[in-house]
Amino acid sequence: MKIWAPSQAVADVLTDLPDVECVIFDGATQPPEGAEEVEVWIPSLIPPPGLPGLLRRMTGLRLLQTVTAGVDAYLGHLPDGVVLCNARGVHDAGTAEWALGAMIAVLREFPSFAAAQERGEWSYRHTGALADSTVLIVGYGAIGEALERRLDGFEVDVVRVARTAREGVHGEDELPRLLPEADVVVLLVPSTKGTAGLVDARFLASMKDGAVLVNAARGPVVDTGALLAELRTGRLRAALDVTDPEPLPKDHPLWTAPGLFVTPHVAGSTPASIRRLRRLMRSQMLRYLSGEPLNNVITGSY
Repeated sequence: MKIWAPSQAVADVLTDLPDVECVIFDGATQPPEGAEEVEVWIPSLIPPPGLPGLLRRMTGLRLLQTVTAGVDAYLGHLPDGVVLCNARGVHDAGTAEWALGAMIAVLREFPSFAAAQERGEWSYRHTGALADSTVLIVGYGAIGEALERRLDGFEVDVVRVARTAREGVHGEDELPRLLPEADVVVLLVPSTKGTAGLVDARFLASMKDGAVLVNAARGPVVDTGALLAELRTGRLRAALDVTDPEPLPKDHPLWTAPGLFVTPHVAGSTPASIRRLRRLMRSQMLRYLSGEPLNNVITGSY
């Protein structure tokens, strides 16, 4: 059985499995020969160019296992009979840590103090604080749960929002009522047609003065122009690990927007994520080879 793996780190936990041939395809180069023979594909973090055409050539494909929680790039392109699984849980710790660190960095003005350090300035002043805040998590799933665990002890009120309401979790339709009360709004929703542009001018206008928007989801979830308009007034602040466009061009106005902290999509890029990814890939392949039900199977509108 031929497997395309995204890296040697992933291939190393699969090569000892019976009758398995691992070929490294990182997505940055031309696909290896024999695409029609690949039964399992584990794509790299960024899907390769020409994805729809490549999938049409992969006539032997039976399982596509992503290394990300998001699978939007593959929806609508999978041939019939191919099972799609995501990497739910792999990046929970890293993304939750980033979100917590980002909100503290913005509230305590760490980027500004770092700039003052480079200039050799002792820039004393009072800052905001996370304590006594209301943190609104939009897209409350596995990563939201991980973030809430890390917020425990910071003396905050956590308000949970998901696409549909359930016990202890509000529905998205309640956002107009919840947004004005939140000091920090964290975005953890998947990238879907329904979440594209979710954070538009109306959403941002509903946030209270001085609130912080934290985007650890996907860039297109936020209307970049609307966010820029709010940042330029100084009414809101933000921390973005993802942007639209992405990568962010060197001359893009987000780079110089006031009150904004930007990182280059690194929230889940940690050793913990690699360890958990390797465990998941091996577990999934053992299940696949033995005919057991797979974890994280994507069905319908995830």
